Amino acid sequence: MPASKASAEDIAARLSALGFTPRVERHAHETTVEAEVPDLVPSDTWWKALEAVARADRFGLLAGSENGRVLWAAVHGTAPAPTPDERNRPT
Repeated sequence: MPASKASAEDIAARLSALGFTPRVERHAHETTVEAEVPDLVPSDTWWKALEAVARADRFGLLAGSENGRVLWAAVHGTAPAPTPDERNRPT
């Protein structure tokens, strides 16, 4: 399994453990994870969900009236995504 897919699967497993239903999709240059967000999410669950998606190269929240809210993460290429500590290290 490519490292990007493994990282995305790890993120998906973390979201699933929090009660979200993630979808993982492999694309040409990245693997994405998306999960619909229920109307009410306890604050501690939000923090854990943010910790999970912060493992990705990019992440965000889409909010719209038609599709509700979708938490997403994208892991690029075949290299594993850096941890938050690695991303915040001074250069």
